[in-house]
Parts: sequence; C-alpha cells; structure tokens
Amino acid sequence: MTIADELKSRNFSIYGQWIGILCIILCFALGISNIFHFDIIILWSVFLFISGLVLIFIEIPLLLRICPTSGGFDAFIRRFETNYMRAAIYGVMSLIQWLSLIRYATSLIAAAVFLLIAAVCYALAGFKGQAFQSSKTLGGQGVAQMIV
Repeated sequence: MTIADELKSRNFSIYGQWIGILCIILCFALGISNIFHFDIIILWSVFLFISGLVLIFIEIPLLLRICPTSGGFDAFIRRFETNYMRAAIYGVMSLIQWLSLIRYATSLIAAAVFLLIAAVCYALAGFKGQAFQSSKTLGGQGVAQMIV
C-alpha cells in the first residue's frame, strides 16, 4: 500500500498518524526556536521538545525495535496503541501548548493547533469505530517484525 492509497483509505487513524508526523517536525522546530525567549515560555518550549521525542516513538513503531529503550518506556509508549489513547495524549499536549497563551502569544500556537487536529482525527477514528491502523510506510503492520 502506497502513501496515496493510505490517504485514500478514509481511515482517520492514518490521517492522525500523518498529521502526527507533521506535529513531530513542528515540536522540534518550535520547541528549539522558542527556547531563546529567556522567559517563562522556556517551560512550554522544553515540554514541546520533549513531546516531540515521545511522539516519534508513538508514531513510528519501528523505532522501538531499533533504539535501545528501557522496559518502562516501552510499556509507556505501548499504552497509546488505540485511537482513544492517542487522541487523549495529543489532546493533553495541545492543551498544555494552548496554556502558553497565559503569558503571551508565540509560535507555540501553531503546534497547539496541529496537535489538536491530530487529536480530533484519532477521536473521529474512535467514534466511527475504525480500528487503529498504522501506516506501513512508517514501520507499522509487519515492517517492524521483518527487522528483528
């Protein structure tokens, strides 16, 4: 199945996973760029950067096989194998970034918006009863087993 076929599948968990990849890029870029504020915004930017690291392992299951991680971290990441749990973690990450508006508006809002869109995609997949389907391109459904 190609990327185009995956996007035509009308499975919202695939959409959420691809938006999640965009979120990872935004988390790293905006997390690093907002660290230089030398203000309380540093807390939100550090959290965003750490969120990006966590999202890499959530969205690209192949990395759990390749990277040496602890058993506790693997167990934590495996909690997010359902649509509802992924919607929950994206929603919480988005809420935390929206709270950065307490201080003042920064580019962290872009990350909050995309994290919210990913949460909505995963929630829609759950509400529609669609089974979680991981993208084959990103290491899901058989690719990780071929490596080991």
